[in-house]
Amino acid sequence: MADARDAEIRRLVREAVERVLGPEAPAAPPAPAPAAVPAPAAAQRVAIGADHGGFALKETLKRAIEDETDWTVHDCGTHSAEAVDYPDFAAAVAREVASGRCARGIVIDAAGIGSTMAANKIAGVRCALCHDDATVLNAREHNDANVLALGARVVNRGLATRMVRLFLATPFGGGRHERRVRKIMALERGE
Repeated sequence: MADARDAEIRRLVREAVERVLGPEAPAAPPAPAPAAVPAPAAAQRVAIGADHGGFALKETLKRAIEDETDWTVHDCGTHSAEAVDYPDFAAAVAREVASGRCARGIVIDAAGIGSTMAANKIAGVRCALCHDDATVLNAREHNDANVLALGARVVNRGLATRMVRLFLATPFGGGRHERRVRKIMALERGE
């Protein structure tokens, strides 16, 4: 029974990924992911930030975003592999998103956990720590996550690049999920 349920979940995730990114070509480089819903150029700005543990992955993802999407990157640092404190960079990204200067954000540290916690302390931010395609799709479609957290020691560069493309291309599903997101935001306001 569990095997059948797992197979069905994998099939649904594969179909959702193919719907957003197109079918996966075995030997070809990944095709750019078009935005699922056309947005004005100003709205397609993504803030990205990392501590020293996520610096190398941040640099890889910046290039991928610039080369493979229509999104503009706003780099919130760090700018080297020298030791720094992840809350500073997660908060900088979250503030860019909360202010509306960037539509989405990406935070990276070694595990992704600390940056998730820090980003979620900024009002208006819904940061999701994701590890695979399914969690990214759920975070966008169901939770309207506006910041993606990644662990540089948890996901490899290829998977992280694919996850970022999904995060930027997947629209919020709305409908019954809107009510739930409103409830999350009401908790933030102490309601």
